[in-house]
Amino acid sequence: MNEEQLAKVREGRGFVAALDQSGGSTPKALQLYGITDDAWSGDDEMFARMHEMRARIITSRAFDGERVLGAILFEGTMDRSIEGRESADYLWGVKRVVPFLKVDKGLADEQSGVQLMKPMPALQELLERAVAKGIFGTKMRSVVKLADEGGIKAIVDQQFEVGEQILGTGLVPILEPEVDIHSPEKASAEALLKAAVLEHLGRLGDRQVMLKLTLPDEDDFYADLVAHPNVLKVVALSGGYSREEANARLARNHGVVASFSRALTEGLSAGQSDEEFEATLDATIQSIYEASVT
Repeated sequence: MNEEQLAKVREGRGFVAALDQSGGSTPKALQLYGITDDAWSGDDEMFARMHEMRARIITSRAFDGERVLGAILFEGTMDRSIEGRESADYLWGVKRVVPFLKVDKGLADEQSGVQLMKPMPALQELLERAVAKGIFGTKMRSVVKLADEGGIKAIVDQQFEVGEQILGTGLVPILEPEVDIHSPEKASAEALLKAAVLEHLGRLGDRQVMLKLTLPDEDDFYADLVAHPNVLKVVALSGGYSREEANARLARNHGVVASFSRALTEGLSAGQSDEEFEATLDATIQSIYEASVT
């Protein structure tokens, strides 16, 4: 583990940029960016267009380690280069931004009010490649739809079970049991989720994980997770809230920092001049940074 990166995540001010859209979410992300699906044919071209968008963000003057602590990459981004350097190497070596990797393979069908992660049969090989490429940590997402105690227990069990494997390779896992912001039982689901997470944290010994959670209905609801000795950092997803709403909620949750995806790229467009793109991204990063340092 890179001790300098660990110290940055633990003590640095700023937020984690989520640049990890994968196969299912890439067409929508490109469409919002102004690139319609007739601009590519096949997955290879689609992911090449997506890499161009991500590289434009990462190489921007606005995107640097002063305000951005880390960035979560899609596997295809990790395997590509930015300005002649491997993506993770560019992030840390040039920008002083800590690189993370999305490792899940998407969501299984809903059962017991939740969507578990699909199986990850090639996970160990991916983790070993990530270590070799200088990745610091990982991220994996599952989703809670309803306040079903059994379903939520299954989600948290799975997140921590895979988290143990990730810790074993020297990487720091970001566990992301997202609560759907449209859940009719959101607050109850959050209470069940927090209890299950706290139970698992108590079994980690001296090891640490990160948590990526939906912005809660009750302000500072996750304060005990922020302060927990087994939690390196609590980050929040935007989850479908507008950037304005996500920032407002985030600012009321002290010690939690952003890990926004769609809210980070909101307002960016392929057709913008470099000056327009820089100005929009700079204002966005500043607003998310300010909400994250409360």
